[in-house]
Amino acid sequence: MKTKYIVVTGGVLSGIGKGVATASIGNLLCKNYKIVTVKCDGYLNIDPGTMNPIEHGEVFVLDDGAEVDMDFGHYERFIGVNCKNEWNLTSGKIFSEVFEKERRGDYLGRTVQVIPHITEHIKSKIKGIAEKEKAEVMLIEIGGTVGDIESSWFVEAVRQMKYEKGMEMINVHLTFIPYLHTVEEQKTKPAQNDIALLREKGINPDIVIGRCEQELTEKSKNKLAVMSNLDIRQIIGGRDVASVYEVPLIFEGEGILEILHEKLFSEENKEEFMKKAKNHFEKWQALVKNILQPKRKVKIAICGKYTGLKDSYASVIEALRHAGANLDAGIEIKWIETTEIEEGRISIEEALNEVKGVIVPGGFGSRGVEGKIEVIKYARENDIPYLGLCYGMQLAVVEFARNVCEFDDANSTEIDEMTKFPVVFLMPSQRDIIKKGATMRLGGKDVLIKNGTYAENIFKTNGIRRRFRHRYEINPEYIKEIEHKGMIFSGMAKNEEIMQIIELPNHRFFMASQFHPELTSRLDKPDEMFYNFIKESLY
Repeated sequence: MKTKYIVVTGGVLSGIGKGVATASIGNLLCKNYKIVTVKCDGYLNIDPGTMNPIEHGEVFVLDDGAEVDMDFGHYERFIGVNCKNEWNLTSGKIFSEVFEKERRGDYLGRTVQVIPHITEHIKSKIKGIAEKEKAEVMLIEIGGTVGDIESSWFVEAVRQMKYEKGMEMINVHLTFIPYLHTVEEQKTKPAQNDIALLREKGINPDIVIGRCEQELTEKSKNKLAVMSNLDIRQIIGGRDVASVYEVPLIFEGEGILEILHEKLFSEENKEEFMKKAKNHFEKWQALVKNILQPKRKVKIAICGKYTGLKDSYASVIEALRHAGANLDAGIEIKWIETTEIEEGRISIEEALNEVKGVIVPGGFGSRGVEGKIEVIKYARENDIPYLGLCYGMQLAVVEFARNVCEFDDANSTEIDEMTKFPVVFLMPSQRDIIKKGATMRLGGKDVLIKNGTYAENIFKTNGIRRRFRHRYEINPEYIKEIEHKGMIFSGMAKNEEIMQIIELPNHRFFMASQFHPELTSRLDKPDEMFYNFIKESLY
């Protein structure tokens, strides 16, 4: 089967859900075809690894160690693929590689320009990925909005590809339809102008998705159809939803599968195509129903310092929803800015009032750390289920060392280089590294599980693979003393003295991991740590 290409663009404004739309289309096709997802981002950073989460949202880590845009999390969760570093194309990567080719003399002294050299390089990368991965369907999301200067070379590259001989490609354009409450009417003018701009760039959409507050009206669909030279059924409504996992169901209900069959897969038996695409819907629909109409609810505290932007913890939120959906429980998140506890603006009792479980997620730096440690201490002493993720594991060890082992000054050298008891310290492999980009211990690593532990009980195996993103680790010099006082290191690295999981055996649920279990959780296969954390928090 020749590779089919589906390019997803967006307009009017950023953040309207191109990543979810792309992932949802992939979700509808993933039972039929091998899907590869490519994201084209206009920024000049090589990757988002050094960006502040407040600036760009969560950094998603792939199994191969790549730090990528958070939309890759949507791809993996919706489609079930394990994405790769080379599927993430940024302007920084593309320009760096073209500059390198120019310095090597690959262009034989010719003037190097955006067109054709940048665009040809983009096309070559996309086609190379399709060939290498033997992709049957390649989903290509263009970041930003049509008209952005920094994404213009990506738009031009896919325009050229669409008209190349033998290419089978369609464009799905996501646009925004505001609802004007004063006149109680959907306004399509911004979307019409947006589609006109897309067509000026040489791309006529094959499918238009109208993101709107409510159902897209027939009147709005008609206006967009005329502007796009499309049949009205090619205009798909993308109303606001309570859960992103509803989106594939909405798209299917709007008839997008029939249009995709007609445009790209017409040589295949339509009845068989539709049947395969809908096979996984029954379980998906049941889990979505559990998210929307849970039988019970549980309040979970997420205690961090990036709570001003919830996207900073996108994968943690999704992993909680996955666990809740599979336990038929709604998750109510209470966001706790730990600097407020640290500075005495809120008491620990007030912060954790009515909370049934506590999460301290990953992070960096010293701000809010003492507040996090106070939260961990309160959860440990009051038998409140606790789940620590990466930094949340390191700080749980610091808290235990201070208050149980009586190492009063215990700390991480990331916070206090002069601490008398450096129970967490910089990994030896990281000590001579100066550059910050992609220099952490990153990506998928094997974790050995100790026999007879709670970890073994929930994972049902003595070895798992999970994803990491850290520079600091538990100092081996203190492990024996910490274990003597009751904390168990139940997971460790293969052939390395790096502790990966901790647990407290006499606690209802007290676990933490150096890895990020949220990165591999799926709606239909929730992570075991999140699942059991929520299970214990319900009682």
